[in-house]
Amino acid sequence: MKRILIAEDEPHIFRVIRIALERAGYDVEHARNGEEALAKLKIQFPDALITDIAMPKMDGRELCRRIEEEIPDRQFPIIISTSKTDIEHREWSGKMQNLTFLEKPASLRQLIALLAELLDSSKGTQRGHL
Repeated sequence: MKRILIAEDEPHIFRVIRIALERAGYDVEHARNGEEALAKLKIQFPDALITDIAMPKMDGRELCRRIEEEIPDRQFPIIISTSKTDIEHREWSGKMQNLTFLEKPASLRQLIALLAELLDSSKGTQRGHL
């Protein structure tokens, strides 16, 4: 079963996504902010990470920067869920590989389809331990 880590500070949003992903056959783990997500990533890589941009303690942008800096051999895809569509978000992410933006409002079907596509295209993804 593919394991998905979701970094989301809004409990009700996490619950909705978790239910949809579990119904689609994924194992789901939760991080309430970027700090918690990074700590979990340093223990074991998920098959994919879904993160919000706006979170307390460490936002999604900083989380991605820290992943790039501290986990340079990462092979899992990252989906960034954001309501902001401005070019600023795309510029900071320009050097990162295996990173996809999902603009809100997106349906759960869109999220599941994107996740399946990304996981299918990265069949060589390895789970890692640091």
